[in-house]
Amino acid sequence: MVASAAIGGTLQYGYNLAIMNAPTTFIQTFINETFLERWDIQLEDYQVTLVWTIIVSIFSLGGFTGAFIAGPMTIRFGRKNCLLLNNIFLMSGAFLAVTSRAAGSFEMIIISRVLVGINAGISMNVQPMYFGESAPKHLRGAISLSSAVFTAFGVVLGQVVGLREILGSESCWHYLLASNAIPGFIQLLTLPWFPESPRYLLIDREDKEACLDALRRLHGCEGQSSELDEILAEQAQIKGMPHSRPWDLIRDQAVRWQLFSVIVVSSAMQLCGNDSIYFYASYVFKEAGISADKVQYVTIGTGSCEFTACIMCNLLIERKGRRFMLMGGFILMTVWAIVFTIALSFEQSISWMPYLRMTCIFTYILSFGMGPAGVTGVLPTEIFNQSARPAAYTIWSVTRFTTFFGLKDYCFVPFATVCLLSAVYVGMFLPETKGKSLSAITAEFHKLNFKANSISVSYWNMPK
Repeated sequence: MVASAAIGGTLQYGYNLAIMNAPTTFIQTFINETFLERWDIQLEDYQVTLVWTIIVSIFSLGGFTGAFIAGPMTIRFGRKNCLLLNNIFLMSGAFLAVTSRAAGSFEMIIISRVLVGINAGISMNVQPMYFGESAPKHLRGAISLSSAVFTAFGVVLGQVVGLREILGSESCWHYLLASNAIPGFIQLLTLPWFPESPRYLLIDREDKEACLDALRRLHGCEGQSSELDEILAEQAQIKGMPHSRPWDLIRDQAVRWQLFSVIVVSSAMQLCGNDSIYFYASYVFKEAGISADKVQYVTIGTGSCEFTACIMCNLLIERKGRRFMLMGGFILMTVWAIVFTIALSFEQSISWMPYLRMTCIFTYILSFGMGPAGVTGVLPTEIFNQSARPAAYTIWSVTRFTTFFGLKDYCFVPFATVCLLSAVYVGMFLPETKGKSLSAITAEFHKLNFKANSISVSYWNMPK
C-alpha cells in the first residue's frame, strides 16, 4: 500500500522538481524560437530568463492551490480516492507537456507546471494523512516517514532520467516533462486494490464493517482489537464535532500550540536552506575542479544523499523518537551552515576551501534528510484528531511551498539562524509523540494551551 500510494504521490513532488534542471537550455531556446516565429521578436537573455523563471516557479503556485483543495477533497472522497482522483491533474499536465513542442506553445508548459504543482500539493497533503491513519501505532512514525523517503527517491529518479543519455537531450526534453505520467499509471493500476484509511471509514463514514476489514488486511488479526479500541475512543471524543477549517484551527485555543508547532517546524523545513544547497551544488562542484560535462553525474549524489538519509531516519525514528531526530537534524544543519559560510568567505585566500564547501553540501543534505525532511510530515497525524487533521495538513502543506534565497557570501547566515531557533523550539515546547495515543498527546498539549488560564485561576483562588 505504501509503495502504491507513494509512487503516484510524494514521489511526484521530488521527481517534478528534479526534471526541470536538465532541459533548462533547451526550453529557453524553445521559448526564443517561439517568440521569433510568432511575433518576429528576438528576446534578450534576461527576457528569456524571465519566462523560464515563470515556468519553474509557477509549480509553487499550483502547490499552494493543491494544498488548499486537498482538505475538502479528503473529507468528501476519502484519502485513497483523493489520491486516485489527483491523477487527473497529473495526466492533464503530462499531455500538455508532451504536445507543447509540436504545438509550438510555451504557454502549454506553464499550464502543465501549474497542474503538476496542484498534483504535488494534494499528494504532499493527503498521502502522509493516509499513511498515518492506516499504520499501527508502533509503526506510525516509520510508515508516515515513507512519504519523505519517496520524495527523496523522486529527486534521484528525476536526476537520473534527466541525464543526456536518457531523456535530458535536445530531442527528448518534452518527453522528460511528460514522463511523470508513468508513476501515475502505476498508481491507478495498483492503489484500487488496497483499503481506505480505517479511521476515515469508521469516524467519517461510520462503517464499522469496512473499518474492521481494512484493519484485518493492513494490521492482521493480532493488532486489530487494540487499534479498533483507539479509533472508537477518538470517535467518541469528537462525536458531533464538524470538520474544522483552517481558520477554525487558528481561533481554537485547544489546538493553538499544536498548530503553532506544525507551522514552525514545516516553515523551518522550507526556510532552512536545503533548496539553496541544491542551487549552489553545480557551482561548488565546478569550483572544486569537476568538469562541466561531469557535473550532472556528481549532482545525482546530492539526491542519493538525501534518499539515504531519509531511509536512515526511517530506521531510527521509532527508536530515538521525533524530538531527538528533529533537534539533531536542525543542530547539525546549523553547524554545517556556519562552516559553509566560513568556506565561502575564505574561498579566494585558501585553496582547499572549495573541497570543504563540497563536503558541507553532502553533510547538510544528510542532516536535513535525517531530521526535518522525514519527521515533519508525521506530526499533523499524531497531534490532531480526525476532525481537525485535514485542515491541519492544509496549513502544513501551504508552508511547504515557501522559501527564500540568500545574500551572497553570507547567504547561509539566515538559514543557520532558522535551524538554531527551530531546534530550541522543538526542545522546549514539542512533546515526544513516539508510541503514544492521541489522547495522551492531546493531554500534554492541553497543559500548554491552557497554561495561562490555569495560572490565572490559581491566582484568584489564592487566600487573600
